[in-house]
Amino acid sequence: MKKLLSLRHWGHVFKRAGKLLMSPQVPIGIKLLFVVPALLYWVLPDVLPFMPIDDIAVTMMLANWFTGWMERKYPQA
Repeated sequence: MKKLLSLRHWGHVFKRAGKLLMSPQVPIGIKLLFVVPALLYWVLPDVLPFMPIDDIAVTMMLANWFTGWMERKYPQA
């Protein structure tokens, strides 16, 4: 929990997410697993009224999941 409240952690997550999204080593299909849900939640928040989570919180959770997964799968990317 302490890690999720750290600004250093989130700085690393968003810096790595950008690099991983631009990396040619990461397949486009995997990149879409991060981008599509985040964009859909930003564009269609009224369609999902049962999810009372802010847009940026969803994006942060997806970015944290994506970077953790990609750093394990593609450490050199």
